[in-house]
Amino acid sequence: MASVLFTPCRLRGLELRNRIVVSPMAQYSAIDGMFQPWHTMHLGGFAKSNPGAVITEACAITAGGRISTTCTGLWNSDQEFAAKRLVSDIRMFSSTPLGVQLGHAGRKGSTRKASGSTRVSVPFGEDEGGWTVVGPSSVPYDEGWPSPVALDAVGLRQNRMAWVDAAMRADRCGFDLLEIHAAHGYLLSSFFSALANCRTDEYGGDLERRMRFPLEVISDVRAAWPSHKPLGVRINGADWIEGGSTIEDAVRFAHALQHLGVDYVVASAGNVAPGMRLPPLDPGYMAQFAARIRKETGIVSMAVGLIIDPRFAESLVASGAVDLVAVGRAFLDDPNWTYHAAQALGVEFTYERAYDAIRPRRWPGHRIAREHPSRTEPTESVTQSAEDEAAPRSDG
Repeated sequence: MASVLFTPCRLRGLELRNRIVVSPMAQYSAIDGMFQPWHTMHLGGFAKSNPGAVITEACAITAGGRISTTCTGLWNSDQEFAAKRLVSDIRMFSSTPLGVQLGHAGRKGSTRKASGSTRVSVPFGEDEGGWTVVGPSSVPYDEGWPSPVALDAVGLRQNRMAWVDAAMRADRCGFDLLEIHAAHGYLLSSFFSALANCRTDEYGGDLERRMRFPLEVISDVRAAWPSHKPLGVRINGADWIEGGSTIEDAVRFAHALQHLGVDYVVASAGNVAPGMRLPPLDPGYMAQFAARIRKETGIVSMAVGLIIDPRFAESLVASGAVDLVAVGRAFLDDPNWTYHAAQALGVEFTYERAYDAIRPRRWPGHRIAREHPSRTEPTESVTQSAEDEAAPRSDG
């Protein structure tokens, strides 16, 4: 039976060779917002295994829209030059479509680089070089976090212009698709959620008014972004906390995005406010949101959330529940995830020329590992020899 995961997917003028998308993953390795050689290696390593597309980490649209000082950005010409070089360098050896995610951290900005096993960000202290954060209302993210400045009419207009400017830079860099980050409690997400948006004007109150600013931004970006290039939006399927947004809200948002010409929606969840109640972290634990959005709107949907096993990814797409799968840390663990997915699903797949030597039909290691797994372990004579070499020797 043919694999559906490895069938093409067309988004406007762009055809993805398969339904596998490398999800944006923050690297906290930028200098002054500029992509570094690390990013070329990081993203290029994924691109060489020929997934459907690779999307960069979130690039801030303004200096104040960064999460940390080591986040990438697209608000000035130096950053544009670095991003253009990144695209050019990767395209020297891979035709995999490259996407860029644009974002604004909102009230969750001005933090130290996430670290530790929990990767929890901590806001800068008053004398540590932080910056003023903004949001829909003067409601801090958590106790001990700074109160954001509520965006007024001028601030809203300037912010919309910054999104457009960044999108135009992204186009000049040569990116094939653009994704807007409107999830996880960052600026656009915080306007959408009643947990962060306490406004009483036309941008706050009921869901229609809370959606207004994100929709204005996305409408502006769609108008500025070339008509032949796809535009996607990452949203929250739910905030996972009492009083937060729900899947029903997300479906209404997706309907509105579809009317604006958005080509796909990635359905993530949570991280709008502390105290969220996570479900069991099973593979595909957020795929239900993408499935519900696709079923009720018909928009191309992308599932995310612990998608590790290729057979599970295949089942999601083959069932018709979703159109695309976003794979993140599984690619960090295995940059050749696409190759191995093709092998697992029995798909004859195109390898980059320099990697053709590991094609299953060419490399006997695949057959040996499959048919005689014990033969992939070192023999007793080899291990004994190694033990002898490691034994202490007498000088007598």
